[in-house]
Amino acid sequence: MQQRSSSGTRTLHLSVQGGPFEGVERRVVRRRLGAMMRALKLDTEEVSVVLTDDVQMQQLNATYRGEDRPTDVLAFAQREGEFSSMSGDLLGDIVVSVPTARRQADERGVPVLDELTVLLAHGLLHLLGWDHETPSKDLAMRAETDRVVAAVTSSSKGRFKG
Repeated sequence: MQQRSSSGTRTLHLSVQGGPFEGVERRVVRRRLGAMMRALKLDTEEVSVVLTDDVQMQQLNATYRGEDRPTDVLAFAQREGEFSSMSGDLLGDIVVSVPTARRQADERGVPVLDELTVLLAHGLLHLLGWDHETPSKDLAMRAETDRVVAAVTSSSKGRFKG
């Protein structure tokens, strides 16, 4: 089932495959995504998000990155590559493995929704061209991830670590 949430001309598509996933509410995920997009000043852009399981994530990771294992988040930017000039307001797709996010959340001692928020922020930044290929780029991307996550959690006890 796909749900669509629009704020102005900003469009979010959220699809849950292989769920439902305990502790992950669609409305909360949509609200957090909207807050992060506002923090990034993405006022007219369109993003699709798929929350899925490790089986599908492993297939995607093998197909698109040549790594035959599940990963936490994949981002497919539409503003990169041969036809990027045709993307318009479409930023791209973010795919998150909820079981992997849950394992990572358990390791860090945080709720799965908090880990998903960090992964979604990370994915959004990849759609905007951010990367972490070098230590300095990694440091900058982590700082921007913290800033974007803080937009969601401005009244929380502190920023998430990502």
